[in-house]
Amino acid sequence: METLLDWGIHVVLGFQQFSPTFDVFFKSLTFLGNEEFFLLFLPLIYWCIDRRTGVRLLFLLLFSVFIYSAAKVFLNQPRPFQYDSRVKQIVGAHGGGLPSGHTQNTVVLWGYLAYRFRQKIFWMITGFLIIGVPLSRIYLGVHFPTDIIGGYLLGILLLFGFIWLVPRAEAWMAGKGFKWQLGMAFIVPLVLIFISPGADRECLTAGSTLWGVAVGVVLERRWLRYSAAGLWWQKILRFLVGMVLLFGLWMGLRLGFQALEPDYIFRVIRYALVGLGSSVGAPWLFMRIHLADTQAEISNSEFGIRNS
Repeated sequence: METLLDWGIHVVLGFQQFSPTFDVFFKSLTFLGNEEFFLLFLPLIYWCIDRRTGVRLLFLLLFSVFIYSAAKVFLNQPRPFQYDSRVKQIVGAHGGGLPSGHTQNTVVLWGYLAYRFRQKIFWMITGFLIIGVPLSRIYLGVHFPTDIIGGYLLGILLLFGFIWLVPRAEAWMAGKGFKWQLGMAFIVPLVLIFISPGADRECLTAGSTLWGVAVGVVLERRWLRYSAAGLWWQKILRFLVGMVLLFGLWMGLRLGFQALEPDYIFRVIRYALVGLGSSVGAPWLFMRIHLADTQAEISNSEFGIRNS
């Protein structure tokens, strides 16, 4: 393994010989795998473009974050700047290096969008980002090439597994009653929170957000039946109003909880409320202020309450 890491250092240093010329370019690429980008992009899909695709992406990405975060804890591999002092750490990074979470998330997010919409533009964007974001992580000194390969492998497995499983899981869930659905939405993410290795921050974040999202989706299908359709100006206003709500929760709770202990309990509460606010709180607000309407029909194969 030491020889493999030494080879990886040579690759990283080879990329970094072009620093700082390309720092801004690669920092911009790596931002597309950051939490702040997902806080902007996923609600845009869910609130304004396609509610069902947005829900699926939320579940897919949150499971992805949990899986790679747990793998980082168990594998406990160093990052290049920790292994060799010659490597510059150009952006912040914490935790283990293997696998690359940015790589894995890029594969699952953009790979699913390309599969879902099947348009040339999505395939082009996906191809560019699946190459560009991982390369940015090497250039920025936070991942070895082996970390990237690990991210690719886990991402591909998760993406294909998700594409195969989700339609079947949705059809199965749709046949269950509301109380059963709500119980599953409450219990499954809670189990992930409890099994988070070493109370890892990213595992807790993913599990807690999934908890809020899952419960929120069940409640939304039961009482709101929100539709992402609407006029262009309604969608723009939805996004702006929703971002005020979402970032208010995300940043407000961060500031309010920062001095409170134990930290992991308040992290769970914070991200569960963010997930709940994004999945049901914002759609409820949009409908109350007449920026969105009720969905006319709900397919029996969709995750949520079956019409009867």
